[in-house]
Order: sequence, then C-alpha cells, then structure tokens
Amino acid sequence: MRRTGAVAATALLLLAGAAPARAHPAPVPRARVWVTTPDRAEQLHERAPVAFRRGDSALTTITVDPGTRYQSMDGFGASLTDSAAAVLYRLAPAQRDAAMRSLFDPRGGIGVSFLRQPVGSSDFTAAAQHYSYDDVPAGRTDFALEHFSIDHDRARILPLLRRARQLDPQLTVLATPWSPPAWMKTSDSLIGGHLKDDPRIYDAYARYLVRFVQEYAEAGVRIDYLTVQNEPQNRHDGGYPGTALPVPQEAAVIEALGPKLAAAHLPTRILGYDHNWTTHPGDVATTPAGEDPETDYPYRLLAAPAGKWLAGTAYHCYSGDPGAQSALHRAYPAKGIWFTECSGSHGAADTPEQIFRGTLTWHARTLAIGTTRNWAKSVVNWNIALDSTGGPHLGGCDTCTGLLTLQADGSVSRDAEYYTIGHLSKFVRPGAVRIASTSYGTTGWNGQIMDVAFRNPDGSTALVVHNENDNPRSFAVAVGGRSFEYTLPGGALATFTWPRSALPAASPVPVTSADPLLDGDGSTRWSSGAAQTPGQSVTADLGRPVHFSRVAVDSGDNLGDYARSFSLAASGDGERWRPLGSFTARGQLTTVTVPPVSARYLRVTNTSTGAGWWSIADLRLYR
Repeated sequence: MRRTGAVAATALLLLAGAAPARAHPAPVPRARVWVTTPDRAEQLHERAPVAFRRGDSALTTITVDPGTRYQSMDGFGASLTDSAAAVLYRLAPAQRDAAMRSLFDPRGGIGVSFLRQPVGSSDFTAAAQHYSYDDVPAGRTDFALEHFSIDHDRARILPLLRRARQLDPQLTVLATPWSPPAWMKTSDSLIGGHLKDDPRIYDAYARYLVRFVQEYAEAGVRIDYLTVQNEPQNRHDGGYPGTALPVPQEAAVIEALGPKLAAAHLPTRILGYDHNWTTHPGDVATTPAGEDPETDYPYRLLAAPAGKWLAGTAYHCYSGDPGAQSALHRAYPAKGIWFTECSGSHGAADTPEQIFRGTLTWHARTLAIGTTRNWAKSVVNWNIALDSTGGPHLGGCDTCTGLLTLQADGSVSRDAEYYTIGHLSKFVRPGAVRIASTSYGTTGWNGQIMDVAFRNPDGSTALVVHNENDNPRSFAVAVGGRSFEYTLPGGALATFTWPRSALPAASPVPVTSADPLLDGDGSTRWSSGAAQTPGQSVTADLGRPVHFSRVAVDSGDNLGDYARSFSLAASGDGERWRPLGSFTARGQLTTVTVPPVSARYLRVTNTSTGAGWWSIADLRLYR
C-alpha cells in the first residue's frame, strides 16, 4: 500500500525510532489592561496583561457576547474651538505639534477621532468680537452671499484641522453654527433672537451652510456631518451667539438644506436637534407666552417631512440623562444618535484634585459608558484645549475645562476629559460596533461595576470598565467559556483589549421581550425580598417561543445574593411545565446546560435554604 505526504513521512520517522513532533499548545489568551485612577496615580497606565482561564468565576461577571451587536461607532473627541486654536497657537511650533500628537496620534497619543467644529463664533471665541462668515453692517442684507468668507479660520483653525486629519486620517468632523449671520435674524444680532420666518431667509441660510461645507472642503477639511443650530431651545442671553429655533423653523431650514447638499454632490449628512437629553427647565421657563416649549423636540423633528433628510439626532448632557437616547432609538430605530457636547466644569472653591476626581468619575459613567450603552455613535466633549483661566471666552462659561490645559508657566497638562475620551478613542476605532456586555452600574451612581464593549474592524475587542464605588471592586470578565478576574481601585476607569482569534464567540439567543429579567441590564434585578426558602420562584416571559440549550443565571453585583441551588422549568403556555434540571450555583453567575427546548416561559425555582435574599439581574439564553 502506498503512503504519500505527511503520512509517509510519519511512517518513516516511526520506523527510524523517532517520535512524531508534538503540536504546540495554543497560547493562553490574554487581555491587555490600561487604568486611570481618580488620584492620578495611574493615567492611562498600561498594567501587566491578564490571562483568560477556562470556566466561570464566583465573582460578579461581565459577560461579553460578540454575537449581539448594536450601533457602529464614528469616533470620540471634542471641539477645536476658536479659543482652543488660540491656546494651541500660544505654544512654540514643536510644543504645539507635541500637543496635537498627544491628542490625535492613535499610537503616540489617544487617537481623537471626532471633532465638532463651530460654524463661526461661539462663546469660546478668542477674537475681540463675535463673528459669522457673512457679516455686513447693521440694516443691510446679503442674499447673494457676496461677503461670505472663511478667512477668519485660515490663520489657526484650518491648519490645526488639517494637521489633526493628517495624524488620524479616520477623523470625522461635525460642524454646528451657534448663530446664522445677524442679518438673517429678528434681533439683527448674533446674540439672541429667532431666524426670520421668511422663505428667502431659509433659502439663504441653507446656501450659507452649503457654502461653508464647500469652502472648508476646498481648504482641505471634509465636513462629514452638519447640524443647523446649536441648542435651538436655549433662549438665555449669556453674552454669546445663540438662536431660538422652534421645530417648524429648524424643519424649514433642513428642507431647504437637504436638496442643496444633494445638488452640490456633497456627502455631508444632516443631524437634528443638537441639544439636551431633556428640555432644560430654564428653557421651558423662558418660552414666550403662548408658545409651545416643545419638550418633545427631536420626536417632532423626526416625524416632520424634514425627517427624511436627517441621518439622526445629536444630544448634549446639560439636562436629563442618556436614557433619553434609547427612548428615541426605540421610536426611530432607523435613525442614528450622536452625542456631541458636554463640558467639564467646577466650583470656584474646588481644588485641582477635586476637579480631576469629580470629572473623571462623572464622565466615565455618564459619557464614556452611559451614552454609548444608549446608542450614541460618538462621544464628544466641548473644548479640546483651554488655558488655566478656563478661557479665552467671550461670554458664556467661565468654569469650563478642556482635554488639555495651557498652564501659566507654559506647560501643558492633561485633564480628566483627556483620559475619559482616551479610554475610548485610543482603543475603539471608527467603524467599531458596540457588542453586548453585562453592566451593573448606573449613570445615577449605584456604586457598582459599569462597562461597555466594542468589536473593532480588525476583530479585536475593547472593554471599558468603570468602578463606581469609592472602594476597590473585584469582578470577572467572561467570553465564550473563558474568564479572568480583576480588581479595580475605587473610582478607576479601565480599558481591556484582546485580539480577534483569542476567544470563541458565544451563540446568544435574541429575545425581544419587555421582561426586566431579559433586558440585558444588570442594574435592574428581581429579588426574593425574603430569606431563601425552597419553592420561591420567578418566571420570565420570553415574548415568543425560542429554542435554547444553555441558560445563564446572573445574580448581579451584590456579592452572595444568589440562590445556592435552583431548578429550571420551561413552558409554552405558562401552565404546563417541563423540568429542565436541578443545579448548584457557583457564584454570581451560573451557566448550565439543559435539554434542548423550545419555550416561551422560563421559571427559576430556589431549592436552597439561607438567611440571605436571592436575586436575578439577568437571564441569558444560548443555543
């Protein structure tokens, strides 16, 4: 019998008394770890990697499921305002370039990948007076846009934008006006007033915005997204440009703008609203008598005919919470959501240590994790750089902070926002997709572990974890049958990454049900409300019959709050039950194999006795 290839070679080795070479065992998967702590002891510091091992952990467990995918990500960053540009230009060229590299270089810096650029003047303006790109003397108009010019931006803003895109070619730019030119407004000023309710004005303003996009493109800066008004419900005169723009007026601008962008063959997409999660009480209070405060502004805008021109909605952080983004997503799932502004701030008596700690912990849970877990495709802070006085600014905020601060001695320091954005932008690249991960903390602070996970275009995974508690917290991370354990200092923010081929993917069963036991939110939980006794049970409604063969019973982030033993049963109608087995819990998360079954209802029954209560934060099903 003839033997060929590897078989024949092995036979000859055996005849010669030599053993065949052994296959090398697969390397143990490892996660790299970067940590920032509130006391600045670690600032995006890379720690030793941690190895995955087989099996579950008794600790609170973050389960990452790459098979469940949510929104794609555009990027993370801030705004290169006129003030930020002025601050960076106070630096010597070499120092300025070092600052730019620290911001935009994905390897040597944090890889800022998204910028929101004011169209004209904002409160953060270093000039002596506010400006638009078509200023004419009071009482005059310029419908032909003969006086349009972006020359103001050519000195500092445009060179910095070109350098930013050179450092990170994947950079996305969103542009936002704080005010149309004064001659288009009822106030005849960049400050205050409405857009004049005149079809000629809507047309002129749309052409103004198209002209801006075209001239920026000619100057080497592509505008990817455009909103038509910053904070359209903000009627407060803070000494800086602003315009009240009710829904019908914003819709009219968008309906004029959309066709003009298309006719000019510009790829720029329009976003609506660009204001807070909820209408600020101050905006409601300043609504003129007889006018509607439009507290459902983004819903009305998307429902209007103008909605067809919108890629989605932009949000700010100054009222409400990120849950508003998920509510809008449920109503308009085909439209995207971008988070586009939040500034760090501080009290007059706060020390630098207090400012860093407070900003890091609030931004970590509310922006880095809170907005992205609620469908945001971007996370954008306000100023990318300011000086030590919080300026320069012309009206507006005098306690704002940036990613970088130019100190009085000429040095450049990195603020908490640099690290909260950096824990995302350095590791989550444009085009990444958010994937499922169990999270137990809340944006309102409950002292538990909070997280969000992403799959990058190269297949690698990035997991961002925040310990909301002031004390160290230990937890596990589980992916596809492997896990590792880790302890984070109080208030710390961490990013864990691992490569594409390191771990197998799980096969979660998608469940579309309103049952809180199945909502994928570990911060909501069912609890027995009494000491453990056999027979206590809870039933989950899967919404429809689904097929599964494994069940994960997750008791959340209160250690020890789990049934020591339990049984599972399934039903198609909630009346006739099929036993699936009895099981012993190993800790906060127990994953068990059951006979393959198709069912609509799943019941968990406690079979143990104990003084403590028991809880279930989530039930997850697998094929």
